[in-house]
Amino acid sequence: MKAMKLKPLFVTMALAGAVSALPAWAEIKEVTLLHTNDIESVYDPVEAFWNDDIEMVGGIPYLATLIKETRAQEDISFLLDAGDIYTGALSKKTKGKLPFDLYNSMGYDVITLGNHEFEYGWKSLVETMPRANFPVLNANIFHEASDTMMAQPYAILERDGVKIGVIGIMGNDAFYNTMWKGNRKGLTIKDPVETAQYWADKIRDDVDMIVVLTHQNKTAPMQTDKEADAEVQRGFDEDYAMAGKLKGVDVIFGGHSDNGLVEPVIHPETGTVIGLTFGQGMHLGYTKFTVNTEKHDVKFLGGKLIPVESAKLERDEKTHAMIEKTRTDHPELADELATIDKTASRRYYRESNIGNLVADLMREAGNADIAMMSSGSIRVDLNQGAVTRENVMNLFPFTDKLTVVELTGENIKELLEYSYTLPYGVAQFSGIEATYDSTKPEYERLISLTINGNAIDNAQKYTVATYSYAASGGDGYTVFNKGETLSKSESVTQVLIDGFAKNKTISVPSLGRQVDVSRK
Repeated sequence: MKAMKLKPLFVTMALAGAVSALPAWAEIKEVTLLHTNDIESVYDPVEAFWNDDIEMVGGIPYLATLIKETRAQEDISFLLDAGDIYTGALSKKTKGKLPFDLYNSMGYDVITLGNHEFEYGWKSLVETMPRANFPVLNANIFHEASDTMMAQPYAILERDGVKIGVIGIMGNDAFYNTMWKGNRKGLTIKDPVETAQYWADKIRDDVDMIVVLTHQNKTAPMQTDKEADAEVQRGFDEDYAMAGKLKGVDVIFGGHSDNGLVEPVIHPETGTVIGLTFGQGMHLGYTKFTVNTEKHDVKFLGGKLIPVESAKLERDEKTHAMIEKTRTDHPELADELATIDKTASRRYYRESNIGNLVADLMREAGNADIAMMSSGSIRVDLNQGAVTRENVMNLFPFTDKLTVVELTGENIKELLEYSYTLPYGVAQFSGIEATYDSTKPEYERLISLTINGNAIDNAQKYTVATYSYAASGGDGYTVFNKGETLSKSESVTQVLIDGFAKNKTISVPSLGRQVDVSRK
């Protein structure tokens, strides 16, 4: 992106409080850092049903316009992303090419890798990354055999005499817990804090400001209205802990947890500024600083999240055309598979009607006693009315296969007890009715359980249809390792496509399968 020609800013009375320690001749420039994270597959606006002041929110073509309009108001600006640009039907059809092309068009200066960029395997990612006309970073993922880095560890961005050093980091949860081991086979990860500090020390004398882009914290809650529901806001513990340990780092922009900070947080011991945006392309993070180009001295002026109010923004036609061309190139995405009688939406820490629907289709396809799907694997809501192939591919965009595992009744109780510790939200089930008390100690929360109307028998064996990652012990569902895998068939995505197409007219299941008695 061509740098704008700007006049340098000098010390004025207005900035005297922020730069009182600087000599009168020192050159001070205002720098704006714009940031996003976890945009994933939300290419179109969604109804902001949780916000009385906003009609529609998000959508890549509207985010692109907001970025363009915001940067036009700033003297010096940089645009950064903290990972997860992949996932969804359009990304899957293009093996990640479309996300990189969209980010090129939006003018990103740098991104770090998220776990979703590994959805098609790391070798596919390495082949696709050269499409980016910006640096794609990660400093702590290495090839096991050669101990070499798989990506560029840092970038130095320069605009109008200001040099920004940016380092990319992935956290252990993102690498180990949310990435299928087959997609990272041959790779290993090194300590995030130690790695970030190593590169910060290396580049400090060459830059005016250091930013660390992280993809860590605890994995994101998949719930559309999460910004209005404090219960599902996962926090930013790893970013905050890192900010307290790193020396000489000015800013951390985080991803993975999809938490958001309406205003950036400043670590009280180090002064490092932390920002996150809630993800899904619904907000643009905005932070402003003064930078002394004579010595490394950065002052934070303020920050906020700017909602992408799509009803009030003009659509960016270039990014819109890219998205529509991909849909045109794959006309099967528009196939209408079924209609549903009401909106099916996600709840992360509770039973949801869309979770019940997905689990029902999996149980039917697997001819199993019960079925289980993690809340975090359900990636979008479904609106009332027509359901297209693209809708379903976005609903579960992963490569997992439908897997049927035989477990004892005792194992199934353990499965539910683990779910009720809320590691990745409440798992969604078909074929059960359970009551539990979320206020009780962990692994003592399950009160009652029936399977297909019958009291559970601890010794009896039951068949459970689930996704292959969980069946292999992923997402912490290690109880499946105690059972016997009976079958592994077609992809869960195809199972759902076939299920919608077979049923045609679908009544969204009611709630009541998993009742938390503490909420009554």
